Amino acid sequence: MEDQPNPEVYKPEYATELPNILVTGTPGVGKTSLCTLLESQLPDDYDLNGFQYIKLTDLIKNEKLYKNWNEAFDVPEFDEDMVCDYLEPLMSGKGGIILEFHSCDFFPERWFQMIVLLRCNNTELYDRLKERGYKEEKITENIECEIFGELAEEVKSSYKPEITLELSSEKVDDMEENIVKIAERMRAILRK
Repeated sequence: MEDQPNPEVYKPEYATELPNILVTGTPGVGKTSLCTLLESQLPDDYDLNGFQYIKLTDLIKNEKLYKNWNEAFDVPEFDEDMVCDYLEPLMSGKGGIILEFHSCDFFPERWFQMIVLLRCNNTELYDRLKERGYKEEKITENIECEIFGELAEEVKSSYKPEITLELSSEKVDDMEENIVKIAERMRAILRK
């Protein structure tokens, strides 16, 4: 992993009461597990209250924020404008949103004060996707996405390095370490 900026030094400007967090990464890297733990542990273990977790893939399906359905992968092809229009009031309100999604380059940069990019080695990722019952074609596409660092490039080209955390998500121990790192960064942002 690359050296991470010192959270004590960089304290981004934001208009919301609480900072918003984007958790992104290739499908299968552990975004949902991390976000679920963040939502429960930030208030209980770190006295960071008021955060709400939104799993964007579910929101897209439930609110029909798509125009087409991809039959090959059995997923909606989300409409970026519909998604952004729906999220704008949430992201610009009081803040405290933990947004999880596997893409990030279409969100307005102003929405987030922290970007968390999860990475995973290909063998572990393959096993996770296979266990989920993904078709081989979908597994291959996701493994290639991770190998070529497509989401890492999206993050680097869309957000300032000062607000990004690239974290390993391969073992159970990584999850707890990642929560500690995120909580430390959140505290530094809130001390601003």
